[in-house]
This record gives sequence, structure tokens and C-alpha cells, in this order.
Amino acid sequence: MARPMGPVRLRRTNYVTLTIGALLCLFILYFLINDGSDPTTTTTSKSPHANQPSIHKPSSKSKLIGERSPVRRFNLNNVTITPDPIANREAVLILTPMARFYQEYWDNLLKLDYPHDLISLGFILPKTREGNAATAALQAQVTKTQKGPLQNRFRSVVIERQDFDPPIISQDEGERHKMENQKVRRASMSRARNSLLFTTLGVDTSWVLWLDADIIETPPSLIQDLAAHDKPLIVPNCYQRYTDPETGKPAERPYDFNNWQDSPTAQEIAARMEPDEIILEGYREMATYRSLMAYMADQEDERDVEVPLDGVGGTALLVKADVHRDGAMFPPFSFYHLIETEGFAKMAKRLGWSATGLPNYKVYHYNE
Repeated sequence: MARPMGPVRLRRTNYVTLTIGALLCLFILYFLINDGSDPTTTTTSKSPHANQPSIHKPSSKSKLIGERSPVRRFNLNNVTITPDPIANREAVLILTPMARFYQEYWDNLLKLDYPHDLISLGFILPKTREGNAATAALQAQVTKTQKGPLQNRFRSVVIERQDFDPPIISQDEGERHKMENQKVRRASMSRARNSLLFTTLGVDTSWVLWLDADIIETPPSLIQDLAAHDKPLIVPNCYQRYTDPETGKPAERPYDFNNWQDSPTAQEIAARMEPDEIILEGYREMATYRSLMAYMADQEDERDVEVPLDGVGGTALLVKADVHRDGAMFPPFSFYHLIETEGFAKMAKRLGWSATGLPNYKVYHYNE
């Protein structure tokens, strides 16, 4: 027996809902029948230059990637690296790791007679108290120079700060050169050099001159003199001027002992070392009996005499940019028991690039 049905309740029509639904249907129909054309896209002009596009504020959907960030093409085969860099207008990048600022360094830099509009400068400094002071002094000189006479202005200047703490806070010469500090110190220097190099090497750079911040005297023609030898890596002899305490007269002495020719003794020492140990030059505790370029100087009037080298220092080192582009960098680790600039010479040699020294061509280090 069927049960009687209760009263039927009819829901009232919600006209607001119907209106929204109708609008939504119209919106969907519009996009279904629209051909997707955009009146603001690129069109072809019907002017006499009919094959040139005329841009009418294209929307973000119609923009090509190349329109916002044009692709720039460089042919590195067109970058010349020759013995006559001035005549060929070759760009030079001077790189200097700096912990202290010496005014004599900057004054000497300004005296270089290589066209300054072809020279870019790069510096990297630690975030220490001395590094902060050096940065402020450097920035002041850069600003003064770049606002000064056109012939003194450099092509560009980059100043970077290290993103890691130096292992040795003191920059006093005695502390810097303690044997026990060398591995961590030079590993840190390698990291700084590599950071500076990788962020500043330009596509049109022909030569890279590594110049220490305490090199205060060089011939004004330093760049073109070294480049004239047409060597992948070339270094002058680094000396230091001082007053002889016995005679009271000006004198000079060798300073950079990292420019050397290898010896059987050094190779025997390396053969007995653990993989992460390094050979250090210039210390009594580790006599290598290498031939040091520091002691090869004999005639000042024979500046162009060349000697082959197995290790180089970085006080003043001119490098063909292609050497760095090939991958030669400054190992912050034991590379065949060598590190930093000496490891760089070894790495360059493994890549087919040789090093050359000029024992009678001198540059001078600050005397602390």
C-alpha cells in the first residue's frame, strides 16, 4: 500500500545565480569562437620598406625572448694576442688581490704608458679591518682617476670583496711568510685569484696582467715590454730596494723566489710526499736546490734575456688570456705538490703552455 506523499516544496529561482551563469557562458563562448588573434602583435608594415617589421607594442604573450634580451655573438677567433698589442688595440686586464693599499702602487699604475682606454682593472679585497681601510682608499683613488683627465681614465674598474674569511688576519711580512702559514694562506690566495679571474675575464680580453698590490715600481712600458716576447706566461724578476745598514747606501735584493727551474732534489722530495702535501720554495727546512730566477740577474742592459721556468710567482705575471680560457687557474689544493701561482704554472704546462722568465727585467716590491 503506497504511503501518501508529503507536501511538495518548490525552490525559488535565484536570479543572481542565473545571471552569473549566463555571463560565464557568454565568456566561454567568446573564447571558443575567437581565433586567438591579438591586434597588438607584430605586423608587417606596408610602407616602401615592406620587408621590415613594424612593432606595435606587442603584448607580453607575443614577445620573443630575443626582443627583451638580445643575443650577442662573439667570435673569439677575432681576438688578437700579438707581440704588438698597442698597434693592434688589444685589451688588457690587470688583476690585483689587495689586502693593503699602497699609494705608490696606484701612482705606478697611472704611469703605465699602455693606452688606459684599453686597460680594465679588477681588485678583490678581504672583509677585514685592513681590507675595509684598503677598499675605502682604493675607491677614493679610482673615483679621482675616473673623473680626471681622459688619458688617465681606465676602460673599467671592478672592486670585489671576498666572500670568505682570510686564514691569517695579520698582513705583516713576517707573519705572512711563516712556513706553517703557507698552505692555508696560499690556498686562500688561490681562491681569491680565481674568484677575481672568473668574474672579470672579458670576451675581448687579450692579455691578463697579475700585479700584486705591493709592487710599487715598474717600467712604464711594462705591458708592451712583456707582450713583445710573445710568450704564454712571462714574468720579470721581482726585487726590493732598501738601505744597506752597513754602508747606509741604497741597495737592492731579490724578493720573489717562486720563479724557478725544477731540480732532481725537488722531484725526489715530491715523490716521498703524501698527496695533499706541497713543496715550499725559499725555506731552509725544505731545501729543493732549484735554480731560482731571483739569483740569475747579471746584466741590467740585457733586459730581454729569456730563461725557461717551471714555477712562477704572481708579483708581476703577464698571461695570454687564452691560457686562462683553456682552464688554467690557481689550484687552492696540492696540484702535483704545488699550489697557487706555482701550481698555475704546472697546470698551464699540462695544458701545453710554457712559462718564461726575464731575469734582468726588474720590478720592485714595497719594503716594509
